[in-house]
Amino acid sequence: MSVLTTEPDAVPAGEEPPDTGERHRLTALTGLAALSLDAMASVAYGPEAIVLVLAAAGAHGLGFTLPVTLAIAALLAVLVASYRQVIAAFPDGGGSYAVARTHLGARTSLVAAASLVLDYVLNVAVAVTAGVAALTSAFPSLYADRLWLCLAVLALVTGVNLRGIAESAKAFIVPTVVFVGSVLVLIAVGLFRSHPVSTATAAGHASVVAGNASGVGALLLLKAFASGCAALTGVEAIANAVPSFRVPRVRRAQRAEVALGAVLGLMLIGLSVLIGRFHLQPVAGVTVLAQLADASLGHNWAFYVLQFATMILLALSANTSFGGLPVLLKLLARDNYAPHVFALKADRQVHRHGVLALAVVSAALLVFSGGDTNTLVPMFAIGVFVGFTIAQVGMVRHWRLDRSSGRRGKALLNGFGALLTGVAAVVVTASRFTAGAWLIVVALPLLVAAFLAVHRAYGRIGERLGLGRIPEAPHRDRSLVIVPVSSLSRLTSEALTAAASLGDEVRAVTVCYPDPEDRAQLHALERAWAEWDPGVPLVRLACARRTLGRPIAAYVRAAAAAEPGTRVTVLIPEAEPERLWQRLLQNQRGAVVAHAVRRETDAVICRLRFRLT
Repeated sequence: MSVLTTEPDAVPAGEEPPDTGERHRLTALTGLAALSLDAMASVAYGPEAIVLVLAAAGAHGLGFTLPVTLAIAALLAVLVASYRQVIAAFPDGGGSYAVARTHLGARTSLVAAASLVLDYVLNVAVAVTAGVAALTSAFPSLYADRLWLCLAVLALVTGVNLRGIAESAKAFIVPTVVFVGSVLVLIAVGLFRSHPVSTATAAGHASVVAGNASGVGALLLLKAFASGCAALTGVEAIANAVPSFRVPRVRRAQRAEVALGAVLGLMLIGLSVLIGRFHLQPVAGVTVLAQLADASLGHNWAFYVLQFATMILLALSANTSFGGLPVLLKLLARDNYAPHVFALKADRQVHRHGVLALAVVSAALLVFSGGDTNTLVPMFAIGVFVGFTIAQVGMVRHWRLDRSSGRRGKALLNGFGALLTGVAAVVVTASRFTAGAWLIVVALPLLVAAFLAVHRAYGRIGERLGLGRIPEAPHRDRSLVIVPVSSLSRLTSEALTAAASLGDEVRAVTVCYPDPEDRAQLHALERAWAEWDPGVPLVRLACARRTLGRPIAAYVRAAAAAEPGTRVTVLIPEAEPERLWQRLLQNQRGAVVAHAVRRETDAVICRLRFRLT
C-alpha cells in the first residue's frame, strides 16, 4: 500500500512567497487598539460608578474615591500580571476557558466559557447603547431614533470586523489615540489647577449626594470597590485572542497586555485624583468625566473634543468582543462544545460565523432593551468577574504543578487576585440581583447545559461515524441512477450523460397526474422520448394528488427494496441562470424533489447544475 503526498512548490526567484495570513494578524500596537477599546472606554463609567456609591455617605464618603481607586488599580496590576502568565501558558488563546479546561475540569471550564460569552455579548450591547446615549445627549432630537442608531453602529462595527481583525484594528487606532490622549491631557492640565476652570456643565443639575448621609462602613467601601471594578472589563480580551497576533504571538500579546494595564491604571488613578482635587460631586444627567473635562480644560473646543472622542470610543468598544468571542467559539468548537462552523476561518483570518452570530444576538439584545443602556448595565460585568476568578484559581493550580523558580510567589499573587475578584463577583451579583443580574444567574447554567448538549450530540455522531477507528475497506456496489425529468432539453441530455457515467443502470422517471392537460403533456413526452431513443427507459409514476417529491421518493424506496445491495442515486438536473436575479424565475422543482428524497430515503442525492452561459 502506498500513500501519495504532495510537497509545496518552491517559490521562483523574484516572486512573492505565498500569503501565510500573518499580515492580517495584529501587532502589539494594533492589538492594543483592537482588543482594549472595552477597557479604555471603561474609564468613562468606572470612576463614576465609584462616586455614585460613595455619594450615599455624602461629601465625606466621596473622600474615599482615591483609596478605592488605588485598590482597583492594585487589582488591575494583579490581573495584568496573571494574564501575562496565562498568555505564556496558553498561547492558543481562550483565557479563563483554556486555564480551567486544563486545570479545573470540563464543567468549570464551561462555566468560564459561558461567563465570557455572556460578557462579550453584553459588552457589545452596552457599548453601542452608551455611545449612542452620548450622541443623543448632545443632540436630543435623535433620542426617538436611538434604537435605529444602535443597530446602525452595530452594523458598522460588524462590517469592519468582517474585513479582518487587523483591518478593524487600523480603523480604531485613531479614535483610541484621540481618547487616551485627551484623557491624559485632561489629567496633566488638571494637576496644575487649584480650582475648577468651569462648572458650566453641572450648572442647573441636581446633585445626587445624599442629604442624610450615612456612615462610611466596610460594606459601602466594598460595594464601591465592586462597582468600580466595572472599569476592569476587557482586561482578559488580549489573553483570549492570542492567535490573532503576529509571530512571536506570546511576546506581542504580553506587550499589549502590559501597555493596556499601564494606560488604564494611569487614567483611573489620575481621574480619581482630580475628583478629590476639585471636590467634584456627581449630578444627575451629567457624567463625571464631562465634569472633569469642564473643570480641567474649560467649556471650550477641548471639552467637546473629549466628549466626542468618548462617544466614538464607547460605541466602538464593542470591537473588543468581536476580537475575543470568535476565538473563544473556535476553541469551544474544537472541543465539540459549540457547532463546528465556528471553527471555520475565512480570508483575512476572520472567524466569520462567530462575528455574525455575535452581531445577531447583540442586535436581539438591542431590540429587547429598546436601545436603553440602563436596561443592560445591571447584567454587565458579572460574567467577567466569574471568568477572572476561575482563571486565577486555575493559575494557582498551574503553579502547584509547575517546577519553575518563583512559582510560590506567582501562586500567592493569583490566589490573592482570585479572592478579590471572587468577592467582587458576589457583591456585584447581590447588589444588582433584582435590577437584572438574576438573568445572568439563570443564563449561566442554561448556556453550560447547551454546551453539554452539543458535546453529547457530537459524541453520538462520532460513535455512529466510527471516528478514531479504522473503517472497513471501500468496495464497489452495483449502482442505479434515477433521473427525474419533465421535458426534453439539453438539460435532460446532460443529466442522462452524467448519470450513465455514474451508474451501471440509469432510469428516467416522470410523475403524471389524472388531469387531461397533464395526461396530454405526458403522451407528448413519451412520443418525443421514443423518437429520441436515448437508451434509457422512461418510467411513468402515476399520482392522484398533485405532489412531486413523494411519488419519486416512493419509487426510490421500492427500487432499493427490490434490489438489496444496490447503491441508489437520485440525480436532479437544474439549470443555473446567468444572472442572480433570474433565480427568482425558477420553479424550485429540484429543491422539492431533493427534500422529499432526503427525508424519506437513504439514497444518494446528486444535484447537477447546468450553467446557462
